[in-house]
Amino acid sequence: MGSRRSWPTVRSAGGWAKRPAGWRRPIPGAARPARWRPSWPGWQTVEGPRSGGGVLVPGGRAFYLDVVSQPSLPIQTLFDTKRRTLGLECLTPDVSLDGLCLDPDLSSPGLALAGFVDRFPDGRMQVLGQTEMAYLARLDAPVLKDRLETFMAQDFPAAFVTKGQEVPPELLEAARRHGRPVFRAPQTTKQFFRRMKAYLEVALAPRTTIHGSLADVYGVGLLFVGKSGIGKSECVLDLVERGHRLVADDLVMASRRGNDVLIGRGHELQKHHMEIRGVGIIDVAALFGIRAIRQQKRIEVVVQLVQWSEAGSYDRTGLDREEAEYLGVRLPRVRVPLNPGKNITVISEVVAMNHLLRYSGVDSARRFDQKLRGALLPVGEYLEEDYE
Repeated sequence: MGSRRSWPTVRSAGGWAKRPAGWRRPIPGAARPARWRPSWPGWQTVEGPRSGGGVLVPGGRAFYLDVVSQPSLPIQTLFDTKRRTLGLECLTPDVSLDGLCLDPDLSSPGLALAGFVDRFPDGRMQVLGQTEMAYLARLDAPVLKDRLETFMAQDFPAAFVTKGQEVPPELLEAARRHGRPVFRAPQTTKQFFRRMKAYLEVALAPRTTIHGSLADVYGVGLLFVGKSGIGKSECVLDLVERGHRLVADDLVMASRRGNDVLIGRGHELQKHHMEIRGVGIIDVAALFGIRAIRQQKRIEVVVQLVQWSEAGSYDRTGLDREEAEYLGVRLPRVRVPLNPGKNITVISEVVAMNHLLRYSGVDSARRFDQKLRGALLPVGEYLEEDYE
């Protein structure tokens, strides 16, 4: 009994696992931070297969936390990543780069350099182009110092000077006093905005994890979801054998780009591997070649596999459209009931082709409905004229 109390158990994805020493039961009713993560010795945080992070315990077992991740980008990471591609030069090497960028948008200071900071966009990185630098060059020394002091006192992670322009010493001195790193880039302001914006949208995209399998079928990203053991992996494996491409199996890392684009990819630890019950873990790239895999794909249709039931209600016309939502992105959803002998692979191919057909302006279900209504109209008129 003593060992059980010192090693309490927790239900995990792989069964019952033990918590390491040092664990303390949370107080009932106590508030938990939105991004809470255990920090017990020997535990490692990983991405879970539901909608958020998971916790990996010693022995490889994991239970999952349904959390949507909103990443942050350290300025040091940004500088190391884009230093060569953007030709970035750090003008304040004595200022710490431990700050975090949380906003993918960029901003030009504009009126902030004139002293008006009531509507300053806090948290955004600031870009100073030729217009801003020309304005600063016209200011008298006392006014320049005052304006730069006001600007640098605002809340932003870093500042960038474009087109390789010379930077006045007063700006660097104010930046050092307030701990704001300043970088210089050779690109024009427009080019810098475009390239840095594209990078930030990917690095700071909201992310989640989905328990399912993702495949590229005729260029359409099909996300297969359903209960564990229903046959998602087997269906995707059959699609790969028919010439389609695997993106991720069992654990799909999804990130939102913009407002309506959802990109899925596999986890780094199990990329392009599949678990087939009774067979084990297989390497799809080694078995089928590089043609059978893809690094990432836009998720366009959700295929939900469900067990067939006589009491269940299933769409038989295609006129009623269902939707699934991930990270605020709405996707068309097709529920496919499973029973022995049904060729789910061919049905999946038809789902992909029908999606392409709809985007080409051809809706088979509505076209058939209109044709049927047109055929029934003369019959209805004939019966209405029969007064006998």
